[in-house]
Formats: sequence, C-alpha cells, structure tokens
Amino acid sequence: MAELGYDLCTHASKSLDQVGGEFDAVVTMDCGDNCPWVPAKRREDWNLPDPKHMDDAGYRAVRDDIGTRVRRLLENV
Repeated sequence: MAELGYDLCTHASKSLDQVGGEFDAVVTMDCGDNCPWVPAKRREDWNLPDPKHMDDAGYRAVRDDIGTRVRRLLENV
C-alpha cells in the first residue's frame, strides 16, 4: 500500500466485537452465508481471490480491483 501513498504501519485489524452500530455498507469477501452478520443498509459479497500467496503482480491486481469497487460503491451509497 505504500506504493499508493498509504502508510499502514500503525493500523491493526479489529475484531467485529470492537465495532458497533449500523453501517451504510458492508462488503464481505466471498464468504456468503459463512460471514458474520453485521447490520447495514447495503450488503455486497465480492467474489475476490485471496491474495495471500500471490506474487506482487497478482496482489496488485486484487488491490486495484478492490480500489475500483470501493470507488464505485462510494458513488452509489
């Protein structure tokens, strides 16, 4: 993400137990009915490959796809 100007060094994942309230949109990453329920006005399940074991080009492709989808989602929320 540093390539795009984002410093994630101080960021950490949070448990859903640490996140409360209702959201405008919740996006899950291809987990369908196995995803935990989070209240939201809009829900989307994106069928994306897991970049965990991809090479740099594969990781970048997934990252850029997510960026495009997020921008599109923000335009429609």
